[in-house]
Amino acid sequence: MCTGSPSSNGSQSEESSTPEQQQPTESDTDRQGEQLLRTPTRAVVAAATAEDILAEYGSNLKLLECNPQVAELLTIIRDKNTTRSDFKFYADRLIRLVIEESLNQLPYTHCDVETPTGAIYEGLKYRSGNCGVSIIRSGEAMEQGLRDCCRSIRIGKILVESDANTHEARVVYARFPDDIGSRQVLLMYPIMSTGNTVLQAVNVLREHGVPENCIILSNLFCTPVAARTVVQAFPKLKILTSELHPVAPNHFGQKYFGTD
Repeated sequence: MCTGSPSSNGSQSEESSTPEQQQPTESDTDRQGEQLLRTPTRAVVAAATAEDILAEYGSNLKLLECNPQVAELLTIIRDKNTTRSDFKFYADRLIRLVIEESLNQLPYTHCDVETPTGAIYEGLKYRSGNCGVSIIRSGEAMEQGLRDCCRSIRIGKILVESDANTHEARVVYARFPDDIGSRQVLLMYPIMSTGNTVLQAVNVLREHGVPENCIILSNLFCTPVAARTVVQAFPKLKILTSELHPVAPNHFGQKYFGTD
């Protein structure tokens, strides 16, 4: 899993070493090589296991599996030297992976279909009544990824702004399908630093009749502080993110839309 902690860079200096430890054997070197293959980037630290996340945040917070492909995408997006065209291309790839996994959290029903050869195939299909809601503006970057997976899905929008003096988040615009209260909602917001914007957006959805357990937050980057804030406020809300890291790439929206 892609996790990190502020103290991870200094973990080696805290361990005592002996002359024998400073000269690894051939088998030790092989094991270290295997570990590097499993941990493809130094920023990815095995600081949190699935059990740790379950204990800290509950079962409704899920992380995208951090394989080498995902780790590379996270690295490119965070690199200040990445050009905008590359940034958008690789961000779209990560968005697609997150959306695909978010769709796995939607409820399914069993169905039987007849194949061209006349055989009956026992399959699955989504339950009717799904929609997307993007938090303007950065959340709009995830809309195309959702449409690529669900061609005719309806998408609503929420605009949340922060007061210049008090920094308090408030909703200034919201537009949803009329029957959103009876739908499963994929709430799209790529960067979650404090969680305040998401709290306001979820409150608006609840005011429109959407049950808390029918909302899935599709997120790219989340800080531990934001995760705790949202989980404590809405324990039944499902969260799917690609990374838990104390520093969020807050330049995402500006770089993606070319306004940096």
